Amino acid sequence: MSDILNRCRDLFSVYYHKRVLILLFLGFSAGLPLMLVYSTLSFWLREAGVDRAAIGYFSWIGLTFAFKWAWSPLVDRMTLPLFTAFFGRRRGWMIFAQLCLIGAIIGLSTSDPIEDLERLAICALLLAFASATQDIVIDAFRIESAPEKMQAALAAAYQMGYRSAMIVATAGALTIAAWISPDSQTYNLESWQTAYFVMALFMSVGLITTLFAKEPEVDTKAADAIELKLQQDFAKRYPPLLAKGFAWVYNACILPFIDFFKRYGKKAILILLLISCYRISDIVMGVMANVFYVDMGFSKEEIAFLSKVYGLIMTLVGAGAGGILVMKYGTMRILFLGALLVAVTNLLFAWQAYIGYNVPFLTFAISIDNFSAGIATAAFIAYLSNLTSSGYSATQYALLSSIMILFPKFIAGFSGEYVNAFGYVNFFIAASLIGFPVLLLVVLVNRSQNANIASIPTDASSNESSGVDKPPL
Repeated sequence: MSDILNRCRDLFSVYYHKRVLILLFLGFSAGLPLMLVYSTLSFWLREAGVDRAAIGYFSWIGLTFAFKWAWSPLVDRMTLPLFTAFFGRRRGWMIFAQLCLIGAIIGLSTSDPIEDLERLAICALLLAFASATQDIVIDAFRIESAPEKMQAALAAAYQMGYRSAMIVATAGALTIAAWISPDSQTYNLESWQTAYFVMALFMSVGLITTLFAKEPEVDTKAADAIELKLQQDFAKRYPPLLAKGFAWVYNACILPFIDFFKRYGKKAILILLLISCYRISDIVMGVMANVFYVDMGFSKEEIAFLSKVYGLIMTLVGAGAGGILVMKYGTMRILFLGALLVAVTNLLFAWQAYIGYNVPFLTFAISIDNFSAGIATAAFIAYLSNLTSSGYSATQYALLSSIMILFPKFIAGFSGEYVNAFGYVNFFIAASLIGFPVLLLVVLVNRSQNANIASIPTDASSNESSGVDKPPL
């Protein structure tokens, strides 16, 4: 019995680290704004009478996250006046982004989708841009804060905080809107505006965490030396100021991509294909989720409790289990398991659409779905983190995470049209089926990486100790 307890203690000991706790709260700060511009906003728009097709197109605002790689070099290599001097490179950018987020959410809380949908769209776009910027910094902070063997645990903690914030931004916002509204059957603008204002207050969690966090120590000597060498080369042909600018742009914007393709060669295409498709089933289904609940006749209170709060338990269990499974069995195996679970659980919503309003089954479906998403996302974050290299972590991770949602978000934009044409049952079945080809991609990527590892002598043992199936960098 004591041996079993000791093994359990060893498995969970990684979650006691201070950095893990910090990533828990930073994950909360990252997850909160996403739902406010995505799922919860869809609910608000639908209750206000906005057409389903328009809501589907509105989700394209989320494509901002797919292009965050475009300004990630600024986060990686540019200092912010005052912010960097007072808080450091990573924390300075985080605090700047968090202040912008608070302002954008307050802007949404003063908008009216019926009277001025354009103003609401602009505020939502600003929110998405600031949120994507915060994601860039937090991802770099996470990668640089701990050695490779801890990345799975950090990813799991981040996922726990992220999913918890998603619950707050959905269930919390819906509950607040329901409390404020005098009649749950009638649309009330003030209730939604109040809910979004309260969400702006919740963003203080990330701000306070960043203030108390420790700036990671990162060795940028190699990147700085490359930039200096480039500056000297450009100075032979251009004036000093212009040469310095060209050197900075080349080092910050071009070298991170050259470095990635140089390390992975032809396998980089296969890796990028896997990344671009891994979450397609989950994202496509997610756009219509809250719209589906409304059309099925579920009230805000039922969705807040059954779909979100109750499902939080399974989300936390899934994220924690994902971190432990990755540490024990390696990333690729759990990546495969997560993709399989996510694809299969979408079929539960097809059955929900078939049987209609049914509270117990919705509780079951959401619980299983959240558990599966927790496992899949913990493994996927760990996988993406280990693809980056020191000195370019923010830019490379931003590129990879942007690729992750670009194709799925584009396809998801047509989800409203698909539901209008074929109905919810066919939609959820299709959302499930498009997730199965991902399993083949995981197998192919794993084989290519194992072949690469097999061709290298015993110095690859350091990767095995981390529990992550990753080619040596």
